[in-house]
Amino acid sequence: MEFWNSLLTEKSWKILQELNKKYRFIVIGGWAIYLWTKQQKSKDIDIVVEINELQKLKQNNLIKNDRLKKYEIKLEEIDVDIYVEYFSELAIPVSDLKKYSSKVEGFSVVLPEVLLILKQKAEIDREYSVKGEKDRIDIMSILLFTKFDFKRYKIILKNYKLESYIDKLIKLVSEFSDYTKFGLTPRKLKLRKKKIIEELRKV
Repeated sequence: MEFWNSLLTEKSWKILQELNKKYRFIVIGGWAIYLWTKQQKSKDIDIVVEINELQKLKQNNLIKNDRLKKYEIKLEEIDVDIYVEYFSELAIPVSDLKKYSSKVEGFSVVLPEVLLILKQKAEIDREYSVKGEKDRIDIMSILLFTKFDFKRYKIILKNYKLESYIDKLIKLVSEFSDYTKFGLTPRKLKLRKKKIIEELRKV
């Protein structure tokens, strides 16, 4: 089952592809998760750019959002959120994301372990909203459908003093019950969750 309307997600995907032909960026957020997992598509586009690339994007009616520390472009119903080093505040510094990225289907995308950490921060910030619900589905998608490296995840958390995210993730996984989102039976989801929690609890 798709979380967002399929007409919107298809339009968003086409916009992301067009942007990828013209600019250099790293994909984070929902589309990055889709590229790794092929599960839920995204409505909004989240990208990370360097300062010189931001200058090129100014031709697209770029808006600076000082409160949320990002730049924005509106393309019809699709929001493109742009995060920039030395301005935007993510769970991991924007300037470090380049070393945690890889190519997937022609896009530069952050690694699953880093993507999960960024998603955890988003989920914590908007836990009780509709987007918070989508964040939880995205987090579970990463854990269930990528070759997730728990050791790398823990090392990165330690590097940025975010060790508290492990307990938060255990709680989120424990409480997640919507097996229909992934085409799993309740029993399969329960077994997969048990294995994930065991990995998270390993020292």
